[in-house]
Amino acid sequence: QVQLVESGGGLVQAGGSLRLSCAASGTISSIPVMEWYRQAPGKQRELVASQTKFGSSNYADSVKGRFTISRDNAKNTVHLQMNSLKPEDTAVYYCHIQAWISGMLRPYWGQGTQVTVSS
Repeated sequence: QVQLVESGGGLVQAGGSLRLSCAASGTISSIPVMEWYRQAPGKQRELVASQTKFGSSNYADSVKGRFTISRDNAKNTVHLQMNSLKPEDTAVYYCHIQAWISGMLRPYWGQGTQVTVSS
């Protein structure tokens, strides 16, 4: 069984910063991709940032230049450094991974962490 434990959400004023972390545990062979999604009230879940195990990253246009994704392959952790936060960044943020488990590639979601940006 694989578990994802997220931390780092909270309340911050516009222009502030937060750092989200997600740690994966379990019998994991490798994690090709680690991602952060978010879902605001009344909106669909959207991909915020992703990073492959080789370090290639992609970002949603709305967060480019403000958010940075990073991962520690040895610890199966992924972080999201969020700077210059805006009220529109308010959402529940979810960690998502695709992991090789017993020869199969399986998706897993974290429980979500609330990020609230006040104006």
